[in-house]
Formats: sequence, structure tokens, C-alpha cells
Amino acid sequence: MSTTTEYGYNSKVEGEVVVSQADAVINWIRRHSVWPMPMGLACCAIELMAAGGSRFDISRFGMEVMRFSPRQSDCMIVAGTVTYKMAEVVRRIYDQMAEPKWVVAMGACASTGGMYRSYAVLQGVDRIVPVDVYISGCPPRPEALLDGMMKLQEKIRNESSTRGLFKNRKARELAYKGA
Repeated sequence: MSTTTEYGYNSKVEGEVVVSQADAVINWIRRHSVWPMPMGLACCAIELMAAGGSRFDISRFGMEVMRFSPRQSDCMIVAGTVTYKMAEVVRRIYDQMAEPKWVVAMGACASTGGMYRSYAVLQGVDRIVPVDVYISGCPPRPEALLDGMMKLQEKIRNESSTRGLFKNRKARELAYKGA
């Protein structure tokens, strides 16, 4: 077994035993059950909808459950032009999402403001929320969205999901004892 393997099987142990790291298991579950929150603000939203169709089939990656409630989703896909009026709403919805959460900026307008250099258009959604994956294009094809979602899955795979679990547990125990 190499040092980069996340899980292993040892037939010498009695019974069927699979040994793994907690990070590997948690991240495997997270990356194969991403529930997107679609923020279709302009023409990129049509391409986002097409990615859910049978031709492109985003469900192959475990992302077919589009949730329109921020409390049930963990990945916000900002597709289109973000105006300053809409920026407040995007930020509020992002704040309502539970941790861990990720953001994908889909298209030139969401990434940089696109061709709109006006007082009404936000020049990139990364000014109000942290963006994990940028997808270029105007509008980007559904294949580009699928590629971006695979990049997000790779990012989730490499995250440390158990970091801070015990620290938070100790803080809760100290708070409980102090109360």
C-alpha cells in the first residue's frame, strides 16, 4: 500500500475490514453529495439549467439536488451579472448557508463584472463572498460548469475536514464546566 492511499483493505485481519482516515471518509461523502444553491442572475443561468438536463447530466457527480433554500445547500453557484442591488441578497443567502460551504462564480460577469463597467454592476462576486472556483466564458457551456464542479470536488477532497473538531469540543466542554 502506498503512502498516498486513503483507504486500505487487509485480508489478513479476520472479517471484512476496511481501514481509512476520517478526513478521507468525510471528504468522500462531502464531494459526492454537493447540493448546489443556484443563483441564476442572467444568461449564464440557462447554461446552469442545461447542465441538469439529460444531455449533460450533473447527477453523475452527485449534484442533481438543486436546493432553492440556503439552509439545505452547501454550494452557491453564482451564474450571471451581480448588480449592487442584488449583492446584498447574495451575501445574505451566503450567510444563511450552513458550514462547510463553497461558492462557484460562473461566467465572466460573476467573476469580473464582464463587459459591464458601470456604477450598477459589481466587478466580481469575490468582493462580497469568498469564491472557490471560477468558470470562464460568456456564457460558459455546461461542460465548463461540469469541469468547474469536478475542480470543486478535488478541492473538497484535499480539505482537512476534521481540523478543529476536537478544539471546538474542548471549547464546548470548558464553556459547559464554567457555566
